[in-house]
Amino acid sequence: MPPKIHPLRNGARLVGAAFAGLIGILLAYATAGMVGGALPSNGAWTEPESGIRIYVESNGVHTGIVLPQVGGGEDWRDLLRPEDLRDPRYARYSHVSIGWGDRTFYLETPTWADVKPLTILAAASGSERTVMHVDHVPEPRVDADVRSILLRPEEYRRLAAFIRASFRSENGQRPVHQFGYGPYDAFYDARGRYSAVQTCNAWTGDALRHAGVRVGVWTPFPVTVLGWFA
Repeated sequence: MPPKIHPLRNGARLVGAAFAGLIGILLAYATAGMVGGALPSNGAWTEPESGIRIYVESNGVHTGIVLPQVGGGEDWRDLLRPEDLRDPRYARYSHVSIGWGDRTFYLETPTWADVKPLTILAAASGSERTVMHVDHVPEPRVDADVRSILLRPEEYRRLAAFIRASFRSENGQRPVHQFGYGPYDAFYDARGRYSAVQTCNAWTGDALRHAGVRVGVWTPFPVTVLGWFA
């Protein structure tokens, strides 16, 4: 007679195989992301000696693009208004930091300490419920989590057009908003589908790539964005 297979032992093997498979998928994803982030697009781009200064910042989870509220031929006050904030006085700051991502992932994970596996899995599986996150901030200082980039006027115009097109509007009406984490930020309805491929950091890379800046061909992680800039 063939030996009996104990159901608990067989179940443990299946769980172990599933866990090993999941680890393999995560390692493959991380490797692909780092390789994609290391391959350059717009390889001939060089930073000009003068131009419009923007910044790219990271909180370890999400990246954002920091722009002058007024400058370079753009005035963001027509879209991002003081009344969108819990405390409208923060709209007096000189700059806005703008990012894109999954609504639930953004709202529930302001820092790595707030990240939950189920939230990541739900977002990675794909979501049409995307938002723009906007902070009103003073001009940042360059440090380990902030990079400075100079853009030519035409590059800044392309960047601004890409960002504006990411805000969802209906019949020319400005996007719906809701208050953010604190008195200085807000969320707005966005266009686009979030997934494991199209992450908040991939959107940042897409925006810079559209402007003509040298950046990785795929930038799913914060390091794959910030690593391109001194």
